[in-house]
Amino acid sequence: MKKLVLIDGNSIAYRAFFALPLLNNEKGEYTNAVYGFTTMLLKVLEDEKPSHMLVAFDAGKSTFRHQTYAAYKGTRQKTPSELSGQIPMIHQVLDAFSIKRYEVDEYEADDIIGTAATNAAKEGFDVVVITGDKDLLQLVDDRVEVVLTKKGISEVDRYNREKVAERYGLEPKQIIDLKGLMGDSSDNIPGVPGVGEKTALKLLAEFRDVETVLDSIDAISGKKLKERLQENKDQALLSKKLATIALDVPLAETLDSFEYGGYEYKQVKEAFKELSFHSLLGRIDGNGDEESAPQQLTELDFDIVEEPLPEHFSSPSALVVEVLAENYHQAEIAGMAVANEKGCFYFPTEKAVKSDAFRAFARSQEKKKWLFDAKRAVVALAWHGVDLNGVDFDLQMASYLLDPSLSSHEISDIATRKGTGGVAEDEAVYGKGAKRSLPEEAALAEHLCRKANAMFTLKSTLEDELAQNEQLELLKKLEMPLSVVLGRMEKEGVRVDREQLEEMGKDLSDRLNTLEKAIHKEAGEPFNINSPKQLGVILFEKLGLPPVKKTKTGYSTSADVLEKLAGTHPIIEHLLLYRQLGKLYSTYIEGLLKVIDSETGKVHTRFNQALTQTGRLSSTDPNLQNIPIRLEEGRKIRKAFVASKEGWKIVAADYSQIELRVLAHISGDERMKEAFLTGMDIHTKTAMDVFHVKREEVTDLMRRSAKAVNFGIVYGISDYGLSQSLGITRKEAKDFIDRYLASYPQVKAYMENVVKEAKEKGYVQTLLARRRYLPELKSRNFNQRSFAERTAMNTPIQGTAADIIKRAMVKMSEALEETGLKANMLLQVHDELIFEVAPDDVEPLQELVTEVMEQALELDVPLQVDVSSGNSWFDAK
Repeated sequence: MKKLVLIDGNSIAYRAFFALPLLNNEKGEYTNAVYGFTTMLLKVLEDEKPSHMLVAFDAGKSTFRHQTYAAYKGTRQKTPSELSGQIPMIHQVLDAFSIKRYEVDEYEADDIIGTAATNAAKEGFDVVVITGDKDLLQLVDDRVEVVLTKKGISEVDRYNREKVAERYGLEPKQIIDLKGLMGDSSDNIPGVPGVGEKTALKLLAEFRDVETVLDSIDAISGKKLKERLQENKDQALLSKKLATIALDVPLAETLDSFEYGGYEYKQVKEAFKELSFHSLLGRIDGNGDEESAPQQLTELDFDIVEEPLPEHFSSPSALVVEVLAENYHQAEIAGMAVANEKGCFYFPTEKAVKSDAFRAFARSQEKKKWLFDAKRAVVALAWHGVDLNGVDFDLQMASYLLDPSLSSHEISDIATRKGTGGVAEDEAVYGKGAKRSLPEEAALAEHLCRKANAMFTLKSTLEDELAQNEQLELLKKLEMPLSVVLGRMEKEGVRVDREQLEEMGKDLSDRLNTLEKAIHKEAGEPFNINSPKQLGVILFEKLGLPPVKKTKTGYSTSADVLEKLAGTHPIIEHLLLYRQLGKLYSTYIEGLLKVIDSETGKVHTRFNQALTQTGRLSSTDPNLQNIPIRLEEGRKIRKAFVASKEGWKIVAADYSQIELRVLAHISGDERMKEAFLTGMDIHTKTAMDVFHVKREEVTDLMRRSAKAVNFGIVYGISDYGLSQSLGITRKEAKDFIDRYLASYPQVKAYMENVVKEAKEKGYVQTLLARRRYLPELKSRNFNQRSFAERTAMNTPIQGTAADIIKRAMVKMSEALEETGLKANMLLQVHDELIFEVAPDDVEPLQELVTEVMEQALELDVPLQVDVSSGNSWFDAK
């Protein structure tokens, strides 16, 4: 049986955007609409198994309906740039899936879908339409079903003739008449004023269509209703015409061209990697794909060495330390290999780590090593009691610095990009997922030697490119020393007081039990609070609260619904707190308890150094940068982070408003510089400048608004983003941004100049020459270009701030060695460094860290560091 699935692209993208919070990929692009659209697409492919497929989009703002009624859709707000910038990425996903997408000038996606559905039904196809727009219910017939998303995209209702009749008491074609009478505010279709859905349905039940209703006004009861219908006859007929989907769009394509034969795994995988949709990779099918098959590679001479000898380790040598586990702390090293002027050699791990020759080679500062992901090697070898020094090159970091936008910096991908090849992808050798395992020794030895050989060959090429970009110092003086510092921090770990964490868990559990009793008391009976169905009955039937939205299984009790009900009943505040504390308990109490190392009593987070496009570090397993601090209970979790030695203290040093200080330096804006040079609060100063008031006249609301714009400017905020942040209209937000830029003219000039320069060069860079390429600046697509322009404005600021704290970490590591202070650097979280220190060295460390961090990079305004100490991370704040 032939089945055509038609997707309303704009409608689903719109719903996905507003259903999900703003998400960013590794390039900093917004992807929430793309992610939601893609998850829906995967589900449609799985559930519907279409033989033919088409996704329709609106071609532009002007349609044939505007010729009839110029105000059609005239009340719609401009699409947020955060959404419109994602449409090209949705196109990219569809192209990767080999799914046809289509648009026609002067017509809407609805019309394309209506025409295709009608034609396909005549040809004997079963047709399924996926949309969030109820207008398309008019297309339902014996062969056409409409799957209608509710609020969001995960919940849907499937409409056939019976379902339309059950919901509206109408035939599908009468949906047009319904819109003719009641209008549609979202499309600015006027309808008959004062006639809502209930009245319209009553009229259609009796008179069937708009024309008959208007011919039968005398037979309709109700003086006011009669008058409204009489006065708005033409408007009702016009509204019906506007709501009617065109079924005769001139489609240049035949139904055969919509045939869908499935997707190529590799294409979709690359698209997901590009978009940072790593969590979706497991949902695509790679069975039988050529990528999984062993690759045919040219021969390579290598030796499997049972007993490592000094002659195997000349200088320089490319060294591979292979650890398959994602979390490489205390994980077994699968094997090691070196490549140098004497050849390629593989060493079984146990023999190597115990070998005097290898340990001397690893320890030697003089013998230069070229590695891939030096931090990973430092940590893995440290757990085996081997010190790694003399790191002279890091292939992963070099590739990352040359272009941080690339989705992969694996050796095989770098070799392919640089034209040398010769290295199989890891998945081809080890498998993936549950099937991931080590091959026999000969295959493993060959794979590691190929990696080592590629590194040895590629080093000069990448170094030359870095030198040409004036980035060699960034690699050698910042990122490579930092990788060793981070490796030592990972190995050191940070102690977590299990008993205290368990005690917090007990307190949270007690609070949850108390809240549960309070909720049951307000409800008048016990019920399962975690059951949406039972909670819905309590809230909307027993307590009579107004239902905000419904799902297939009953009433929605999602967080946004509860927030809208805040203040209507005491039970709502209890429920909101219950959910917040419940998440805190499961994610951060139980989550942290699971990752405390049983031997060290510490958590050993992994710092991701080659991930973000701005140069920022992130952390995983566990992510210590996301411990919530808005709730007091969340902040208290930091109490469990303590020094590893008896009597030692925790010291926290935090840069104050570093990104705004960088902006003041880069832009050279005198007003902004003045605030920092005189030690004035920047947000108060901004409020004074923007609102034209004296310092004593600045209100809390003014300062809060100024703060939102100050930090928003750094992140390229739009009027939509600011309106969401402050709870104001987009017009008010735009006015505020305009006043801000008028108050800080050199900031405005910087933004214009940096975009202009980036268009000429193709990239922006930080003060330390970290680059970010922005080819989208020359895109013909306005939304892609706009996003790239905002990125050009904020990347030099965010990237320079990231470079500054990285520099401070390297310099602090050197200073701690020079001074001999009894202290360890434990964590980097955003703009903050965390240390543990012996009690006698607390003051000297505070003085040292303040000096080093404030002098990490000389700016036109002073860097300021707030330093404090205590018995825990919490106390040090």
